[in-house]
Amino acid sequence: MDPAAAKLIGAGIACIGMGGAGVGVGVIFGNYLAAAVRNPSAAQGQFGNLIFGFAVTEALGIFSLLIALLLLFVPL
Repeated sequence: MDPAAAKLIGAGIACIGMGGAGVGVGVIFGNYLAAAVRNPSAAQGQFGNLIFGFAVTEALGIFSLLIALLLLFVPL
């Protein structure tokens, strides 16, 4: 297999993590809102967990973008 083709395939596979990060953020906020509607008094106590989950999920998406860019632009 041509090394250039392998780099493109690897970068495409690494980009799957960015889609997963978008889905993860939606799940995190959706579950937080569902819990806040059920028990509004506990919503403020879970807000820190919401922000932490959001930050970790977005970081994984950014890391997958970084890996894809490294695969594309760093010479072999």
